[in-house]
Amino acid sequence: MPQRIPVVEKILSANDRLALENLFRLDAARVFAINMMASPGAGKTSLIEETVRGLEGRLRIGMINGDIATSFDADRAQAAGATAIQINTGGDCHLDAVMVQSALSQLDLGTLDLVVIENVGNLVCPADFKLGTHKSVLVASIPEGDDKPYKYPGMYRGVNAVVINKIDLLPYAPFRMDFFKKGIEVLNPGVTQFELSCRTGEGLSGWLAWMEGQVKEFKKNPGK
Repeated sequence: MPQRIPVVEKILSANDRLALENLFRLDAARVFAINMMASPGAGKTSLIEETVRGLEGRLRIGMINGDIATSFDADRAQAAGATAIQINTGGDCHLDAVMVQSALSQLDLGTLDLVVIENVGNLVCPADFKLGTHKSVLVASIPEGDDKPYKYPGMYRGVNAVVINKIDLLPYAPFRMDFFKKGIEVLNPGVTQFELSCRTGEGLSGWLAWMEGQVKEFKKNPGK
């Protein structure tokens, strides 16, 4: 079996150390953080917008957006009511712990309960780079097709929750939900799953309740 190139191991090891520093910083500030990943167009930003609106008055939310270029997604989160920081990766296909460390320095963590990090739209690279968050969430969508867990096992294997977005399109797309979920279950048995539509609002209440519950549980036992 081919060995991982040493320089890559070194990069990932250094990234993991910085990710741990980010986690300690968030714990000390009693701020819960999630790493939200997806392919382009799956609906990460829409889900963040709905989360900010749905939890308004209950949680104070900050957002860090990673994109190769533009600040469109961060602008949308800011308009929804989140405190947003933009990271332009300059071509990199993922965020890393260094970028997140810099963004955290620009947030007043003492005024926040939750930080949502919107990773670059990609189903490969983000899985390898820890950021220092407490949970990782993968957003999938009906138009992408039902074969994604089988094609990108590394991404589905390492997350704490999977959101299946755009279920309002099920009548119009050749998407086999049972086949899709079987792929997830094989890779990540018992992982939390949500079926919802950001456009219609169907299923959002379950997601919002889970998010609020995660933050409240963390506040009781930060660092656990």
